[in-house]
Amino acid sequence: MILSRLFVAIGILSLAGCTGESEQVNEMPTLTGAAPIIIAHRGASGERPEHTLAAYALAIEQGADFIEPDLVLTKDGVLVARHENEISGTTNVADKPEFADRKTTKLIDDQEVTGWFTEDFALAELKTLRTKERLPDLREANMEYDGQFEIPTFEEILELITGHEAKTGKRIGVYPETKHPSYFESISLPHDAPLLALLEKYGFDGADDPVFIQSFEVGNLKTLNEKTEVRLVQLVAGESGPPDLEGQTYAAMITPDGLQDIARYADGLGPAKDLIIGRNAIGQLTAPTALIKDAHAAGLQVHPWTFRRENYFLPTDFKSGVDPRDSGDMESEVKAFIAAGVDGLFSDNPAQALAGRDGEAIR
Repeated sequence: MILSRLFVAIGILSLAGCTGESEQVNEMPTLTGAAPIIIAHRGASGERPEHTLAAYALAIEQGADFIEPDLVLTKDGVLVARHENEISGTTNVADKPEFADRKTTKLIDDQEVTGWFTEDFALAELKTLRTKERLPDLREANMEYDGQFEIPTFEEILELITGHEAKTGKRIGVYPETKHPSYFESISLPHDAPLLALLEKYGFDGADDPVFIQSFEVGNLKTLNEKTEVRLVQLVAGESGPPDLEGQTYAAMITPDGLQDIARYADGLGPAKDLIIGRNAIGQLTAPTALIKDAHAAGLQVHPWTFRRENYFLPTDFKSGVDPRDSGDMESEVKAFIAAGVDGLFSDNPAQALAGRDGEAIR
């Protein structure tokens, strides 16, 4: 507990006085010295059903630097935002008798999955569905929005971002993830062409534009690296390995040599946050690992996932009571990771993440 609180104290000292001026920003322990970016994970998904225009709009309103859509494809080749291509957990598709015969079982990344899949629906059919909260046991308040929102297309998300810029002059970044790209390519629905075409159409196609493309796979990123100047991020989990590389492990990829290999085709690393600061036997934060130092040495930015305010997800140090649904002190968890040197972070609760970064408190 003492050690964890020390990390937070260091974070507070590191952030003190950081108002965006160059001499202060350069004191940040990030790769470039700039303040870390806050990425709204599936929008403000702690307060609205994930991957809806309402969730993205709220994240933008709260001040997120980037919004993050997970992208899958429809039968007619349109990119839409869903956490997975199987949609029974996030829509009302199971309640629609006209689609009962679409329920099936597929092999996705070597796992059998049963349900309804975006690639079996034309966009017009998907637009008849309505979204629902994916974590109802933890986010009961979000359920009041069940049935209100459509599945958005990637183009609609880009229109939301550019519309906000036209009104306010502030440019919000976009951070799309290609979900199961090898699988979609195997059924002749590759992500690359429609993704890059839309990014170019809306002015997100340069190395300096506020855009990152992320993937848990390797081949997809290597292919994209040959086709675009957009920055790329290799996602890594705490176990297993990339689904498109048999025998490869994420553990091997985050060694110093593995990170040098990633730097040949990507610009950043998106690790599970426990790979940066782990937890002890009773769930408290421990000392940071060498991952940030090693990634920065390879020239890679580091954007860990995912920061959530519910007690269920927080380290023991920052829980508030015992109800897993209650909000704890996510701001202090964010401070600890910023003190460790992250270049950005994904959060379902961008308002709290921004408060943690900027030294304010939300209660």
